[in-house]
Amino acid sequence: QVQLVESGGGLVQAGGSLRLSCAASGRTLSGYAVGWFRQAPGKEREFVAFISRSGGITYYVDSVKGRFTISRDNAKNTVYLQMNSLKPEDTAGYYCAVSTQIISIATTTPEYDYWGQGTQVTVSS
Repeated sequence: QVQLVESGGGLVQAGGSLRLSCAASGRTLSGYAVGWFRQAPGKEREFVAFISRSGGITYYVDSVKGRFTISRDNAKNTVYLQMNSLKPEDTAGYYCAVSTQIISIATTTPEYDYWGQGTQVTVSS
């Protein structure tokens, strides 16, 4: 079992920045790929960013490329999502998730096995 806790969300003006954290307990994160997803009210949960077990591979949805950066600190058992140049359309609950599968890149929810409870990001215009 892996327990994930997200933090760092909040209210920010358009153009601002936030850094989300995903802290794991129960198992070390270094053995797993990690993804960030988001879900706005009335919408499906969508993929945002992926990082491989080593951190050597990252992948982003087109709408956040150049603005968001996913990274990991395996020594701290934590994955981060740095979000810059935020837009109102980035407003959503943000969730981190762990995949225990042997995969190259995972962008869909069924590929992930453990999920956090989420942290809310609200971007005002």
